[in-house]
Amino acid sequence: MSAFDSVLVANRGEIVVRVARTAHQMGLHTVAVASDADRAAPHGASCDRVMPIGGERPADSYLRTDKLLAAAQASGAQAIHPGYGFLSENAAFAQAVIDAGFTWIGPPPEAMRAMGDKARARQRMAASGVPVLPGYDGEDQSRETLRREAHAIGWPLMVKATAGGGGRGMRLVTQPEQLDAALDSAQTEAQSAFGEPRLLLERALLAPRHVEIQVFADKHGNVVHLGERDCSVQRRHQKIVEEAPSPAVSPELRRRMGEAAVTVARAVGYVGAGTVEFLLDASGAFWFMEMNTRLQVEHPLTEALIGIDLVEWQLRVAMGEPLPLGQDELLHRYERGGHAIEVRLCAEDPARDFLPQSGTVQRWQAPATVRCDHALASGCAVSPFYDSMLGKLIAHAPTRGAAIRQLAHALDHTVCLGLSTNRRFLSRVLRHPAFASDAVTTAFIANHFGDNTLRTEPAPSWLEALAATAAASLPAYSLPALWQGWTSSGSVGTDARIELDGAARRWRIAGRGDELTATFTAGAGTATDLATDLAAGRATRTPGTEAQNSVTHRIQSLAWHDRPTGHGTGLEVRAIVDGRPVTAQVHRQGPRWWWLCDGVELELLDLRLASAGNATQANALALRAPMHGRVTQVLAEAGATVEAGALLLVMEAMKMEHRIHAPHAGTVKSLLARAGEQVAARQLLVELTP
Repeated sequence: MSAFDSVLVANRGEIVVRVARTAHQMGLHTVAVASDADRAAPHGASCDRVMPIGGERPADSYLRTDKLLAAAQASGAQAIHPGYGFLSENAAFAQAVIDAGFTWIGPPPEAMRAMGDKARARQRMAASGVPVLPGYDGEDQSRETLRREAHAIGWPLMVKATAGGGGRGMRLVTQPEQLDAALDSAQTEAQSAFGEPRLLLERALLAPRHVEIQVFADKHGNVVHLGERDCSVQRRHQKIVEEAPSPAVSPELRRRMGEAAVTVARAVGYVGAGTVEFLLDASGAFWFMEMNTRLQVEHPLTEALIGIDLVEWQLRVAMGEPLPLGQDELLHRYERGGHAIEVRLCAEDPARDFLPQSGTVQRWQAPATVRCDHALASGCAVSPFYDSMLGKLIAHAPTRGAAIRQLAHALDHTVCLGLSTNRRFLSRVLRHPAFASDAVTTAFIANHFGDNTLRTEPAPSWLEALAATAAASLPAYSLPALWQGWTSSGSVGTDARIELDGAARRWRIAGRGDELTATFTAGAGTATDLATDLAAGRATRTPGTEAQNSVTHRIQSLAWHDRPTGHGTGLEVRAIVDGRPVTAQVHRQGPRWWWLCDGVELELLDLRLASAGNATQANALALRAPMHGRVTQVLAEAGATVEAGALLLVMEAMKMEHRIHAPHAGTVKSLLARAGEQVAARQLLVELTP
């Protein structure tokens, strides 16, 4: 028996909050760790104690075994839970924890070694009779060998890091001439993320389903599976929507895949929570992909269907207790548990190739209608050093359709203002007819949202009109406390000058009392979706301006209200727009405004409040950092002539590699970044002369 009464969670973010919640319910003391970048992060407050471990980058903090063990020793913790990511699948870390006298809440290190190396795991599974895709998983990593094996396997081909997970170090190669670049990029990312550059090659299935089986084992020889989760909706080989049960898995197929997963776990002497991942084709054939030797981000789906707490199971198994339920009871509960869907809320911009974002969450309010696992608070920082996932929302309903509706509605009412997220994009995915009809494979995003323009949804012109009217109603010297109960009075005739998506725009606000009109004429820019609003009758053309492409919205009873948010007070705007009552959640920081109304977000700059230096100065010749990060490579030289598309710099941020290319041919006028330098978002990196 390995009894313990205190647990250190060697991680950050929402998984720390998740583990602490269950540990506290079991009467256990909890300890968090925090890097220098996370000194004020909300996850620390979820535990009884937080231990500083210094550093900012993962390599200097959450990947430092010595710092984590020292924190555990100093805090008096008796057990260590690794969460997911970072060192959660690192066998050397698990062994170090055990050697230091702590209880390891995870599988035996030897099982982690067997499955942590994807190449050796493929070999072991093939020997055990579990189907694997054709590929190369040998030790020889010479470029000549990898090229030869790639041509023997054929195209399309997947290049994969042998270590780690989360879609990092993976590249799809559809043509031979793409191979070398894919090998270089995958090796660089794998070395950065996992400290291991080795690769394997595997035949790629272009449109399979990604279906995983949750397994659990105790120290008494019991091994069970807990049904499947469908994780097919992905971007950059990383999951963003998961559901259970999979609409493509019948009870008979569930049993076959479950038996294969149990075989995998038994083959390596597994203990604890793990997930065996398969690729599934339309015929019902499946192939082993990898085993994740940890708790998965999407574990709440299984908890919802079966009605159990998987973290509690982890803790009890680590204490030496047997599994509380057998295989038959688990399947009975699973197949009668309804349907659950989870989405991952990420700090990223879907309209810019899902580019991760860092910054400050100016206002946060979780929806009240679904489970929301997060470690967020209004005012908290989203660091450039870590993964972009902010939290996850989980809906559970009797049917798949009901779960989709419930989750989409919850996303509409999730307030996360201050930086770009994929919140609206996720709601659009859930509401897409192909998702509703279950026409889902790993190619779903590429097929339906493959272009940046398809992943963005301009705010309707009525919301822009409301925001512009509100901005015009605010004297430049006003403070938020003066807004409460504001309504217009007397005659109004003024221009609201705003900046939206880098473009300056002007709305004419006119009227009297609480009857105002906001008019936009195309001469100052183009209204976001003017033609659509006009066609749908949501806006009316200004009389006498048909040739000028002008639109007018009627704003009545505009009023500001304070609203409790759980983290202080937020601002709420209520008005009647074109005869329809609307309520918007609003945050203002200096001249910048963030709006959320009817599930749609709008961010604008009030040019009246912005100094000339704060207004966007478009410069087609300036290449700026897309986000906070570290420059890892500089491939250009000042004075050099470059072709359009030439790679100039490589950055690393949020565990990803970002490549800065020349948008056009020209001469490098100035180079303002060095390899190893930390740069801020929007920092000027390169100037090009055409």
